[in-house]
Amino acid sequence: MWEELGISGGTAIIILIALYFIVKWAVKNGIKEAYTDITGKKPVKDIQDEKELNELLDDTKDR
Repeated sequence: MWEELGISGGTAIIILIALYFIVKWAVKNGIKEAYTDITGKKPVKDIQDEKELNELLDDTKDR
């Protein structure tokens, strides 16, 4: 099948791996967006990430 398109086996595997991560990222973002729409709250992970980022930014400003 892939040979008909001029794609070797190694290239096909790389394409499939990239496609896996793209779909995984899209599903994760879709779930986060649906959670926000349903509850009106940010996901806990996003709140933690923002808190850590703000702490890092404060530390760099102190220097």
